[in-house]
Amino acid sequence: MTARKDGAGWTSPLRLRRGPKWEAQPPTWRAARPALIADALKRAGARPSGNWFVVGASRDVTAGGRPRGRTVGGLEVVLWRTPAGELRAGPGACPHLGAPLCDGRAVGGTLVCHWHGLALDGGPFAGWEPFPVHDDGVLVWVRLDEVGNEEPLERPVVPARPAAGAVDAVCTAVGRCEPQDVVANRLDPWHGSWFHPYSFVDLRVVGVPRHEQDDAFAVEVSFRVAGRLVVPVRAEFTAPGPRTVVMRITEGEGATSVVETHATPLTASAAAEPRTAVIEAVVAASDRRGFALARAAAPLLRPLMRRAAGRLWRDDLAYAERRWTLRSTGRLPG
Repeated sequence: MTARKDGAGWTSPLRLRRGPKWEAQPPTWRAARPALIADALKRAGARPSGNWFVVGASRDVTAGGRPRGRTVGGLEVVLWRTPAGELRAGPGACPHLGAPLCDGRAVGGTLVCHWHGLALDGGPFAGWEPFPVHDDGVLVWVRLDEVGNEEPLERPVVPARPAAGAVDAVCTAVGRCEPQDVVANRLDPWHGSWFHPYSFVDLRVVGVPRHEQDDAFAVEVSFRVAGRLVVPVRAEFTAPGPRTVVMRITEGEGATSVVETHATPLTASAAAEPRTAVIEAVVAASDRRGFALARAAAPLLRPLMRRAAGRLWRDDLAYAERRWTLRSTGRLPG
């Protein structure tokens, strides 16, 4: 399935699709068994996260830039960098009178409150305690022990990504649901070519989880390029943690590329109207020589990559929100 160079030169990853129309494709509802999805979701929820939460893209928190704010599990968080690029984080409320620190300024690595000038250098001060942070080069993580209530880990569980030279983009969307509803959406690959026909066609689930050590959904699917032109690939979906699902291309164009979907709760666990941020990182790679042009054009490609991911999540958040509505009222089938 992977395009390779031979004596005739480079083969094209594009194929001309002759498959059925949307309404004539084989139905997938029999294979998409609710118990199978629920069991995969349960196993994902039991895996440790070490209380680490993804809060955004690494490039969005810049040295010399304004502080960034995020609410996680009802807890305000502020993030900033020192001039050397060191990442720092802590509670988002000023310990003096509660001003929003994300509206302050980072001056020489010190966070200065814009209400009365209280300065925080990232160390403990008057009850203000910093949070552990981790920058994996694509995403920023914060460890919040009072939100996660798990045994803390020194570092987050970061999925394996392509080697150096990949192009990444991060998309964020927010929906009225809980993280498990987002994860459940991703652990239902059968909906792909029915729910997203503008992006996916001819999707077949060719492998389902069999046990804890083989907990992956394998799919064969074609990405729609334009009209009947498609790019067929094989991919696997796994859930390495309770709030993360990873789609990895295993065969075909872009093999080793990943799409990481991270679900971060914005509201506290007991909230009547929960809100969850979907922070999705697309890390694309290719062994084609022409991919060097894509790397050079990464600043131009990232908005297009974010737009494509955002279109999918407009649909998938409707799925997740619907699931939460049914689940919260005791009407979820299965």
